[in-house]
Amino acid sequence: MTVQEPSSAADLASQYRASTQAFIDAVAQLPSGTLDAGPRDGWSPRQIIHHIADSETHSYIRLRRLVADAPPVQIQGYDEEAWAAHPTLGYTTGDIDSAMAVFCAVRAASAELIARLQSDDLQRHGVHSESGAYDIHAWLTNYIAHPIDHAQQLTAACKGQLPE
Repeated sequence: MTVQEPSSAADLASQYRASTQAFIDAVAQLPSGTLDAGPRDGWSPRQIIHHIADSETHSYIRLRRLVADAPPVQIQGYDEEAWAAHPTLGYTTGDIDSAMAVFCAVRAASAELIARLQSDDLQRHGVHSESGAYDIHAWLTNYIAHPIDHAQQLTAACKGQLPE
C-alpha cells in the first residue's frame, strides 16, 4: 500500500482505515512460530505488535487533545525503547491478541473521529516534545504510514532481516 497525500478528512479516514487493515493482514500472514523471530538489530514481530498497540494508544489521546484542547497543545513523547525493554509491559512474552484488540479499537475510534473532522480542524496544531510542531493533517499523515511501516517490518523480521 502506498500512502498518498490526502486532500480531505474523508481521504484521511479512508487511508487511515486501509493502513489499519494492512497491519491486521500482515499479522494474520505471520508464519506459525515466528512471533519471536527477528533481525539481529531490530524488534521481533511480538515486540512490533506490542509497540504498535502502545503507540496507537498514544496517538488516539494526542488526536483527541489536538481536536479539543486550545492550541498549541503540548504533547509529551515517550521512550519507545524503554517501554519495549520493560519486562512488565510484555513486549517479549505478552499475548498478541490483547495488543491487537487495543490496536483495532483505538484505530477504529480514531477513524470515526477523523471522518467527522472539518477542513479547519486539520490545521489545529500542537508541539511534540521530541518532534516539534505539527498540525492534525501532518500528524495523521504520519499515522497513516505508521502501521504500513510496521507491516513491512513484520515481513522482514520473519525473514531475519531489516527492511531496506
